[in-house]
Amino acid sequence: MEKGCLYVVATPIGNLEDMTPRAIRILREVDLIAAEDTRHSKVLLSHFDIKTPMFSCHKFNEEKRVDFFISKLAEGKNIALVSDAGTPCISDPGHMLVKMAADAGLAVHAVCGASAVISALSVSGFDVSRFSFLGFLPRIKGDILKAIKTVLPGTIVFYESPKRIVSTLTILAQQYPNAHACVCNDISKKFERAYHGLLSDVLRELTENSYAEKGEYACVLDVTEVEETAIEDMPSLESLLVDIIVKQNCTPKDATAKLHKIHDNISKKAIYAAMLNLKELFE
Repeated sequence: MEKGCLYVVATPIGNLEDMTPRAIRILREVDLIAAEDTRHSKVLLSHFDIKTPMFSCHKFNEEKRVDFFISKLAEGKNIALVSDAGTPCISDPGHMLVKMAADAGLAVHAVCGASAVISALSVSGFDVSRFSFLGFLPRIKGDILKAIKTVLPGTIVFYESPKRIVSTLTILAQQYPNAHACVCNDISKKFERAYHGLLSDVLRELTENSYAEKGEYACVLDVTEVEETAIEDMPSLESLLVDIIVKQNCTPKDATAKLHKIHDNISKKAIYAAMLNLKELFE
């Protein structure tokens, strides 16, 4: 192992059997590990009997910690960068450390492994010779549609939380009713499931699955030959809920029931997801 090298180490998304022999060796041989969450990574290290010292490197302290890690690399120490799951720097912290190490002329090596983006693409069944990755989408309808529109036409990949998956897919289904999707939930874990089909079909299956709120989502959309509908200006579920709350002077809970009664074609789960989204926005 060369001296003063930063290793960007991919770790399992869920199933520990996805850990590569090289990743285990690197984590054992480096002088220290820069981990997104040391408590989370401790479980992984304990499983593989790795006793290398860890230091936190997350989105709240990365800027302050970078100088410390760079100084250690300059001394000839080897560092492994890991995130909580998957490949570091892909919608995870670490890019600042990698950039500064590269700018300083220090060696940076990728230790390949699990990635939710690539995993979702591989099971999508779409032509993924070219694709756009958007990370986590914005929370507001207009911003979501704007983000999607900037990369059309093509194959699009994005992440979504279990709390917002229904409301996000509802927005996209309204705008692109003929788009096909592969929506992957809880990849390599207990509740793993991939939904295939039109967005409306995926939404129906999601709302019928009692485990749909278990685990994160990696979503692939095929919008290569899709024309938009003319409903871009249709109010979002969030705005409809606010309108009911204000005009009818009712509680959020009552507003969800009233909205479903008005628009019975929209699932209760989608309306509830929109209400949760509103709460997050105003917290």
